[in-house]
Order: sequence, then structure tokens, then C-alpha cells
Amino acid sequence: MHRDPDRLLPHDSARRSIARGLYEATAELPIISPHGHVEARALVENRAFTDPTALLITGDHYLTRLLHARGVSLEQLLLADDADKAARRRAWAALCENWHALAGTVVRYWLEEQLSGLFGVEQAPTAQHFDSLSEMLAEPEFRPQALLRRFGVAVLATTDDPADSLEHHRQLQHDGLRVIPTLRADAYMDVLRADWSARLERLAVAADEPTDSYAGLLSALRRRRSDFRAAGGTSTDTGVLEAWSEPLDAAEAERIHAAALRGDATESERDAYRANLLYRFAELSADDSMVMQLHPGVHRNTHAPTLARFGPDTGHDLPARTSFIEPLAPILRDFGTHPNLHLVLFTVDESAFSRELAPLAGFYPSVRVGAPWWFLDSPDAMMRARQAITDQIGFARTSGFVDDTRALCSIPTRHDTARRVDAAFLADQVAAGRIALDEAEQIAVELVTSIPRDAFGLG
Repeated sequence: MHRDPDRLLPHDSARRSIARGLYEATAELPIISPHGHVEARALVENRAFTDPTALLITGDHYLTRLLHARGVSLEQLLLADDADKAARRRAWAALCENWHALAGTVVRYWLEEQLSGLFGVEQAPTAQHFDSLSEMLAEPEFRPQALLRRFGVAVLATTDDPADSLEHHRQLQHDGLRVIPTLRADAYMDVLRADWSARLERLAVAADEPTDSYAGLLSALRRRRSDFRAAGGTSTDTGVLEAWSEPLDAAEAERIHAAALRGDATESERDAYRANLLYRFAELSADDSMVMQLHPGVHRNTHAPTLARFGPDTGHDLPARTSFIEPLAPILRDFGTHPNLHLVLFTVDESAFSRELAPLAGFYPSVRVGAPWWFLDSPDAMMRARQAITDQIGFARTSGFVDDTRALCSIPTRHDTARRVDAAFLADQVAAGRIALDEAEQIAVELVTSIPRDAFGLG
């Protein structure tokens, strides 16, 4: 499992030499992570990881879904914090037994990077590694906060419900770690969710605003946006299946809100309410300048038995064909050239990069093309995305890389992967005479510094 120092760089010597220099210019720069799912509470608690299963398997649905596809039960992989050591050994053994089957996947590449870079494991993992890695994880330098500092993470954004107290973010910032909240209000858009009313009640308490009306919900969200900004937050995040954004007049929105509270709302009313709120989120962003991240196009919780047993975010979400231009037309019509709107659009539909996202970012000053993420954050898909959009919009209209991960130790691995891919792409541009070498080096640095800072309002 020896790591080639030139991994992911071009294979021919001339371009590889160029790419190596470009990568070296960025390799040690701090990590800006503006979109992720590590929990602030876990960072404050700063508990030691008990074993390599807890560190590398349980919280990484990229990995658990592939092992599940190999026939490993999720019961064996998605272990509770209090699961006994025998169960954790079995989960680790399942990874070791299926190691060869993961060859060629980005998941195994990430694991190799973590095992080698963090623990010095240069061969395929074995059952015997469970104990040796557990001993290492008991050391103070492997606790979450120490790892963040070791990784050189300058900014880490989490994903948070509008009703979150944000106390953990404030504590981390007091301790010198810039961990900032990202407001995600998806759950309040779907009036047919079983927990919609309960969430409204929690939000009302957090915002000290009644949410039993549509106007009250908007007021509460506006208040919480202000609270998030005061806690260092710079952006919101929204995930929907489709990006329709048709505004409703206030009376119609109030009518649907009231019907939903009674339990009488229909699916068509749910869809209209959700499209209206997506429009209102853009309206709020144009008012307070918070960056609006949007990622439509994911079928959530597609396997009902898995959802019932293990809950969401456990590997059974799947990509959908995605459209942006028509669904976002009302937002772009009313706010697309507004100086305060900053809209970062993500997709897991590769055809959308050149067909819709690049053309949008090539005209609207409010739009940035988000990095390939989730199903597309592999080296090959990252390269395809650069090839699809660069000749239309260059580099400055993109977002910089986002790791989108719950797996803390994969953060530096994923960012390093993106830096290597960008170095390889820029080397191709230099070798083809399209960009001068000194300018390519400047762009490589900007892609991990000024571009993500500007895209996400990080200063």
C-alpha cells in the first residue's frame, strides 16, 4: 500500500513535472472546509475515538454503503456508541475481508491515505491492526480537536438546524478553533413531514417567535439567521429533490400553513409551499447577504427498511437527474443580479455542469458552480467537472473544494485529493499552451485560499 508521492498526477514525465510543482505550491496550505457535517458537539466533547471502527467505519456512509453492497449487514457496521468491543472487531474484520473488493474506488483511496498518513500503516489492514490502532487512538494527539489542529483546518463549517443553540460553536471559537454554523432549514419546507409541527415548536422556542403562522415562521427564520451570523456563520444550505422556486402570495402561503398544522395539507400544497420557501430563502439571502448553498437532485431514503431501522444518512440516498435553469427562473429573475445574493449550486448530475451550471455562472454574478461532491468527489469525476466547465467560466466562478463529510479524518485526505486533481488539470493547461506556468501556480493557490473564502463569505 505504498503511497506514490506523485499519485493522481499525470503519468507522462513532462506534465507530471509541471503538476508536481503546482501541487507542492498548495500541499501545505491551510484547509478551508466551508461545507461539512462533523458535529460541533462532538468536537467540544473531544472524546477519544475508542477504536478504528469508530474512527473510520461507523460514521462514513460512503464506506458502509459499499460494504453493504458486498453483503455485509448494516447491523454489523452502524454500531451504537456503546457497542461492545467484539462487535467492533467484527466490523473491522469485515472491512479487512473486503479490502480487495474496494480496489479502484475512491473510498479505498481515502482509507489508504488515512491509514498511511495518520498511522503509518503501509499495507492492507488486517484484524491485528484493530488493537494497535486502538492503542494509538488513546493518545491525546488523536482526539478530535488535536486532529483538527494537526490537519491545519483554518475554517470548518458544520450543518445545523435553525433551532440549534449554537453553544458548541461559541465554545470552540473561544478555544481558538474557527468552527462556524451553517443554517439548514430543509425540514421546515416539507409540511407533510411527520415531525414538521414539532420542529416548528422547537424553532419557536429558539427564536422566541411564534411559528403557528407562515409569517411567524419567516420571522423566526430571519431571527435565527441573525443568530447564526452572530455565531460566525456565513451561509445557509438547502437540499431539495427539485429546485422549483415559485413564490406564493402571503394569503395562500398562510392558508397552506394552517392546513398543514391541521393535518389537511395535500401533496400539491406541500410542493407549492416548498417552492415558495426556496424563493423566500433567496429573498432572505439578498437581504442579509448570507451565502445560499443549494443542492437539488437527490432521492432521499430510498430503502424503507433501512430508513426504519437506521434512520437517514445511512447510505441509501441516490442521485436524480437535475435541472436548474427553469426551476430557479423566479429567483434569478428577481435576485440574480442583486449585489447581496451569493448562490452556490451543487449537483450530482454530471450532465448539468456544462448544460446548466456553467452557463448560469457565466452570466449571473450571484451564481457559483459548486465543487463535485458526494457521488462525484472522486478524482475522475473532479477532472471531468473541470473539463466540462472551465472553458466557459474559468476558475474564479467556482466554489473551491468542499469535503461534505462526517468522517473527521477524511477531511485532509479529500482536500489533498482535490489539490492533486487541480494540479493535474492545470498542468494539462500549461502543457497545451493555454495558461502560463506562473499564472497556473497562482490559480492553484487561489483555488484553496481566496476562491473558497470569497464564495462562502469567509473573509
